[in-house]
Amino acid sequence: MTSSTDTQCDSDARLRELMARGFQFMQSTDSRGELQALVGVRGHDNVIDVVRIESEDSVTATRMPSYEENVFEPSTTWWHSSGRVCDVLDRLLELPDDHTPGALLVAAGF
Repeated sequence: MTSSTDTQCDSDARLRELMARGFQFMQSTDSRGELQALVGVRGHDNVIDVVRIESEDSVTATRMPSYEENVFEPSTTWWHSSGRVCDVLDRLLELPDDHTPGALLVAAGF
């Protein structure tokens, strides 16, 4: 996923780091089998993290409470980021990884 215009972005290394942290990735395809997005999900402690990569310039990541019924359209989110692949993945990797009371609210800016 690295771009020739952005040689500083090593998205593959960031994806490997997410997998090392427990993200499970799957491909989302259309009715013809064409790749639409790479989607990663990780549940830990009392949160669910989801990242959806549609292209190098169209990435969204969300952290939500573990009680959310639909992780693809959550009614409550504690953190959200969208933008270029390396920017969003960096922000996702910077989130607190432990279950510290209040850590999620601090990361969300509350």
